[in-house]
Amino acid sequence: MMKSLDFASLLAVFQEMFGAWFWPMLVAIVLITVLFLVLLIKERRIHSRRLMWAQLLGIPGGILALVIMATVSSSGYTDAGGPIDWIIIALVFALGFIGTAIIYYTIVGWLTSSRRQEHVF
Repeated sequence: MMKSLDFASLLAVFQEMFGAWFWPMLVAIVLITVLFLVLLIKERRIHSRRLMWAQLLGIPGGILALVIMATVSSSGYTDAGGPIDWIIIALVFALGFIGTAIIYYTIVGWLTSSRRQEHVF
């Protein structure tokens, strides 16, 4: 049982849960976050309609993240016993929700941005 929570133990828990998928997922998260921030800087505003659809798609993204977590980890939902287990499950859902929303917002933003540039020329 974990008596304290520090970054190294949290990293070890996530690596144990996601196995070989952890580091590629972390690289993808960093890359998409950078593309998202560049898009925000480029557009200088947040498109409300695109953000609404991103949030709607975030819900199935969070659920998918929980399914992936149960698939790739050695423990299931019935093994969650302590508060840290439920905190991690909630964090996985939140990260799946936010990640899906950011991925959708970024992809649609870059696609519509490139279409607008085609019409300019």
